[in-house]
Amino acid sequence: MTDQQPSPPALERTLHTARALVLADLTACGIAGAEVVSLVEDAVSHRRWWVEQWPDGASFVAGLIAQDVQDALLDRHGRWPQCPVCRDAEQHALDVEPELGPDPHWVCGRTATAVAPVGGLGQAAA
Repeated sequence: MTDQQPSPPALERTLHTARALVLADLTACGIAGAEVVSLVEDAVSHRRWWVEQWPDGASFVAGLIAQDVQDALLDRHGRWPQCPVCRDAEQHALDVEPELGPDPHWVCGRTATAVAPVGGLGQAAA
């Protein structure tokens, strides 16, 4: 682990990229309204502090923000994003895997099927 903070431009680029990926997925699901975008902004703000404390975790930020928004949406909107793999089964949300790691993907936890990378739900639906 390094003790150096990511440079401000690198940190902001990482956070903006993560924000864009999560917003792309929300848009693909048709739920990127003002209230939901505010949830994303809250998650980005929280994760800014987190990555300042643990700079080596910068590559994990997109998955963590996706999970934060997913958790925040559960009470307000329900499960998100809905699993497109298990159409005949009880509706459930996709999971972010790895939970704490680089290159996060949306995965059906029931079938272990990788559906799309975080930010790629629109392409997966096409």
